[in-house]
Amino acid sequence: MISGRAECGMQYAVRKSGSAVGYCALSIRCGTRDEEGYHSGIAHFVEHTIFKGTARRSASVINGYLDRLGGELNAFTTKEEIVFHATVLKEDLPKAMSLLLELATCPTFPEHEINTEKGVVIDEIHSYKDTPSEDIYDRFEEMLFAGHPLSGPILGTTASVKKITREELLKFVREKFLPCRMAFTIVADIDEARMEKDVLKLAQKHFPDMTAPECISECMSDNLPCIRHGIPGAEPFDKTLNKRNHQANCIIGGLAPSLYQERERLATILLCNILGGPATNSILNSVLREKNGWVYGVECSYTQFSDTGMAVISLGCDKSNLEKCLKAIDKEIGKLQTTPMSERKLKAAKKQMLGQLAISSDNGETQCLSMGKSLMAYGKITEGKETRELIERITSEDVMEMARTIFAQDRLSKLIYI
Repeated sequence: MISGRAECGMQYAVRKSGSAVGYCALSIRCGTRDEEGYHSGIAHFVEHTIFKGTARRSASVINGYLDRLGGELNAFTTKEEIVFHATVLKEDLPKAMSLLLELATCPTFPEHEINTEKGVVIDEIHSYKDTPSEDIYDRFEEMLFAGHPLSGPILGTTASVKKITREELLKFVREKFLPCRMAFTIVADIDEARMEKDVLKLAQKHFPDMTAPECISECMSDNLPCIRHGIPGAEPFDKTLNKRNHQANCIIGGLAPSLYQERERLATILLCNILGGPATNSILNSVLREKNGWVYGVECSYTQFSDTGMAVISLGCDKSNLEKCLKAIDKEIGKLQTTPMSERKLKAAKKQMLGQLAISSDNGETQCLSMGKSLMAYGKITEGKETRELIERITSEDVMEMARTIFAQDRLSKLIYI
C-alpha cells in the first residue's frame, strides 16, 4: 500500500488487490455536525444534489456515465463525513476517480433539480418517521446530545429542507470541501506507484491554486484529528412516547469512548459484540430471541465520533414482552459488570470478533471506505496486524470496566416508543 498527501493537502491511499473490480472513494470530513450557520440537513442535501450537474456534465450524463461501464456511483452522509464512492472495472478507474473529484469541486446545483430533490428528501424524512425502529434512533441521539452539534438529524426536517437555497449549497461546498478535509482511497488490482501518480495529477488538476499549508490553515486542521466541540453534561433521561405502534421499540444506552480513546474504544467494541453483536450466540440474542422468543431482533451497537461515542441496546418486541426484556437486559448487564469473563470465553469472543473483522475487510469496497475513514480520523491506515495485536491485549477487566462505565445505572438513558 502507498499513502501520502498531495501538494494541495488532500490525503490519499492506494492498495493493490487481486480483483478485476476497482473501488475508489472520496471521503470529506464534513457532516451533519458541521452545519452551524446553515439549515439543518444541508450536508445530506448536498450529497443528494451534487449529482445533479457540474460545470462539465449534466445530471443525465453523470447518472449514465458509470452505468454504461457496468459500474456504480453512490454516496452517503454521516454526522462527521460525506463520502462519494464508485465501483468499476479496474481499467475504468481513471474515469471514476476523475468524476468523483469533479463532483466535489465544481457542482452547479441547478435550481430546477434542487426543487425536485427537495421532494425526494422530504419523502425520505417521512419514510423514517413511519419506521419506528429508525425514527427512535434519531430521537435518542437528539436527546442524548442535546445542545451539541451531534444532536441534529442527518436528514434535517421538512421545514429546514424546504428553506435550503442554491446559494447556500454553493457556499457550503466552497467552505467545507477543502482538500485538507479530503481523503482519496483506491483498492484495485493495479500498479500502486502508477496509480499514485494518477491521483497526484488529478489533485493538481482540481486544486491548482491550493497548497497544503494554506488549506490546513483555512480548515484549522492537520493530518491528525481536527478540534471539535466538547460534549455537554446532558442529564440521563427515561422517556416513553405513545406512538400508537403495533409493537414497542426501545433504546437503552449512553455516552461511550471516542475514536481517540484506543484501549477503551476496542474494549467497547468487544463488549458490544459479546452483548448484542450480529452473531446469534451473542448474549441478548441467545436470551431474548433464541431462548424465550420475546423479540425478532435485538442488537448492541457502538457509534464512534471524534470527541465521544454512543453505545446502545435496541430492540422491538410485543408490548406485553417489554418489561420481561428490560429485566433480562438489566440482569445480563449486571453479570458483565460484576463477573470477570473466563480466559476461555474471552479468547473465544476475541476470535469471533477478529473473524468478523477479517471477513468484512475482505470486501474491496469495505476496505476502500475504511481506509478513507482511517485517514480522516488518524492521518494513517491502521493495518490488520496492528489491530489484531491491540485486540489481543484486551483483558476481562477492560470489558468489565466498560460495562460498568457505559451501562452504569446513573448514566443510562432510555427511550421507549409504544
